[in-house]
Amino acid sequence: MPRPVTLFTGQWADLSLAELAPLAKRMGYDGLELACWGDHFNVQEALASDAYVRDKWALLKEHGLTSLAIGNHLVGQAVCDLIDARHKSILPDHVWGDGDPEGVRRRAARELADTAKAAAKFGVKTVTGFTGSSIWHATYAFPPTTQEFWDAGFADFGERFGPILDTFDSNDINFALEVHPTEIAFDIASAQRAIEAVHGHRRFGFNFDPSHLAYQGVDYVKFLRTFSGRIHNAHMKDVWWGRGDGTVGVFGGHTSFGDARRFWDFRSVGRGMVDFESIIVALNDIGYAGPLSVEWEDSRMDRVHGATESAAFCRRLDFKPAAGAFDAAFAKDRA
Repeated sequence: MPRPVTLFTGQWADLSLAELAPLAKRMGYDGLELACWGDHFNVQEALASDAYVRDKWALLKEHGLTSLAIGNHLVGQAVCDLIDARHKSILPDHVWGDGDPEGVRRRAARELADTAKAAAKFGVKTVTGFTGSSIWHATYAFPPTTQEFWDAGFADFGERFGPILDTFDSNDINFALEVHPTEIAFDIASAQRAIEAVHGHRRFGFNFDPSHLAYQGVDYVKFLRTFSGRIHNAHMKDVWWGRGDGTVGVFGGHTSFGDARRFWDFRSVGRGMVDFESIIVALNDIGYAGPLSVEWEDSRMDRVHGATESAAFCRRLDFKPAAGAFDAAFAKDRA
């Protein structure tokens, strides 16, 4: 069968899950990738209460939906970041605590490890998320950044994420990093380095999202083929680039999304410049059978309109891989 088309709920956390579930079904989705914020999925409540997990599934099934992954990007961001006041607005109170940076990082690490346990209890195999980075601030920096400085940042990531990944392993759950600027991995080269930093840990993989690679000039189809055994989830998100008025470059000019001066901006799936046809071919080639999970972002479009057309676009685009060679029928010894 073609892959299930799901909706990542992070950008819909202003709606309760009871409101979003029937809407998602009407928009054409098979399931939800539940974000661990809003009321969509609470890690600690899932661990504490069997009834909480049962009720989540009952709500999904009532509306003909499934779930194949949960996402804890916000907490993951705090594991390796240089913590500042911005993090308080995205973190649960019990993770933020008194705001002491190292305390925040350690509590975030515990919460992310707990997310693996909650995912196992919920019955999904993948947690998508972020890692944060202690060295992102020094990208394209002056004074010059040495390789020794980068090495220290990847070592910090490895030390912090190694125990987290061990918890994922003991619960038979994969962690899928959404490769993204501000994370420890933001392109192919840094993703390779991140794998090395965790000694090739079998539970460390990727949530493929072409939108964060394309405007950087990274070959997003090559990303799939390079990390074919580590693609645990696939976000369908579109972007266009090179369309600004020359005022703002690729670093964004401290402008907000939707500003017409921007060099790049996210678009509803199918309305940007990402080559999704080549992505589907590559996903088939690497044997990816997981969901196509729409992460809908477009500052200029009504989100219900956009998410509805995105679901239809993904369903129309996807196709089963070939069962055999197309020219096999020409063989004389065919059965």
